[in-house]
Amino acid sequence: MRSLSALVVAVAAAFGVGPLVAQSGQNDPRAREMFKELIEINTTDSVGDVTRAAEAVAARLTAAGFPDADVQVLGPNPRKRNLVARYRGSGTRRPILLLAHLDVVEARREDWSADPFTFLEKDGFFYGRGTTDDKAMASSLTANLIRLRQEGFRPDRDLILALTADEEGGSFNGVDWLVKNHRPLIDAAFAINEGGSGQMKNGTYLTNEVQASEKVYQDFRLETKNAGGHSSRPVKDNAIYRLAAGLSRLAAFEFPVELNEVTRAYFDRMSGFQADLKLAADMRAAARPTPDPESAKRLAAASPYYNALMRTTCVATMLGGGHALNALPQTAGANVNCRILPGQSPSAVRRKLIDVLADLAISVAFVDEAKPSPPSPLTPEVMRPIESITKAMWPGVVVVPSMSTGATDGLYLRKAGIPTYGVEGLFGDMDDVRAHGKDERVGVRQFFEAVEFHYRLIKALASTTTTSP
Repeated sequence: MRSLSALVVAVAAAFGVGPLVAQSGQNDPRAREMFKELIEINTTDSVGDVTRAAEAVAARLTAAGFPDADVQVLGPNPRKRNLVARYRGSGTRRPILLLAHLDVVEARREDWSADPFTFLEKDGFFYGRGTTDDKAMASSLTANLIRLRQEGFRPDRDLILALTADEEGGSFNGVDWLVKNHRPLIDAAFAINEGGSGQMKNGTYLTNEVQASEKVYQDFRLETKNAGGHSSRPVKDNAIYRLAAGLSRLAAFEFPVELNEVTRAYFDRMSGFQADLKLAADMRAAARPTPDPESAKRLAAASPYYNALMRTTCVATMLGGGHALNALPQTAGANVNCRILPGQSPSAVRRKLIDVLADLAISVAFVDEAKPSPPSPLTPEVMRPIESITKAMWPGVVVVPSMSTGATDGLYLRKAGIPTYGVEGLFGDMDDVRAHGKDERVGVRQFFEAVEFHYRLIKALASTTTTSP
């Protein structure tokens, strides 16, 4: 019997996605040193210090010859300041913004096999909180700007590095603050960000994603009220029952299928190397200007991810009600979390929820304010270098535009009119995703490949005379 990994390689090869060609990049010691230093600085929201991490990067940049005036650490909170540095070019074209965040989600020592804030290299992996989200990219971008400066590279546009706070949550989101208070520092033709990772399975590299769009996060508070009464004398008009009946109607409802440029491109390209020919046909049919409804229905049933790419989703995530064990409930409430397709109005979604709940006794209120952002256009200026470099480094790997069902800091930039592309060149096993979880890690080889990928990409995007790769 053939091994599972051999079968995956055989299937991938059959559809044009061969095994990875050895590509270790430069194994730049600067990148590893920067990576280690950042991992070992706790940058959690609770007790961490993003400012310390930003200052560590600033010290490396100035030591490498960047003028003090071009390296700034700034922000509204002493623990949550951002680094903004500028690599000056000829100014022939508008700048590029290179973005990564320095903060990380919480990590407790007792939950991990080793200290999450000690950089550990073991069995071909780097371990530590933030290794994949997002300190690998912060280290890569920093190391590459230092490398390019030491090589004497003269870009035809400024390169702006922004390493920021509170992407993972908190009160002082760095990108939002910079856009509102220091727009000229980060204004750019477009930005390169996280959000588009490389996908591999059992060591076989499959796709290099380019995140060009994000769904819009919006919570709604649903609530029913009632006069209540003694539980020994129940009545039909029960606040909990009315809310539950409305939620049952919501559970049975699906928003209509609606694809955009990014999601159509995703399904079209993913169809090219599916072993399941029926699935491939459904992807192509869904990618048409008018999606085939039956194909879309089968895709939605095949994967929650495919379903989320094709439509707005709303789901109950929290529930509560009543005030005493022996009393009829006076209040029942639920949180409904929606992930709204770009271009759709949160107000229109609220109106649809009211229609679906079909009970005016159930109030539907916004929780906080949504932050909609438009998709970034898949322009040749950005996509061609990514595709060319991907082909050179990993022959057979397909570049796939993607829409995040979650969110990144790219939403603040897109909202401000700066197109943003999440492309990391950092491959991880699709069946072993550890970001935000226990024993977060990245492959040593994959880290250095990502460093080399960013090096080539920055040069290609910042010089009309540079041949990519």
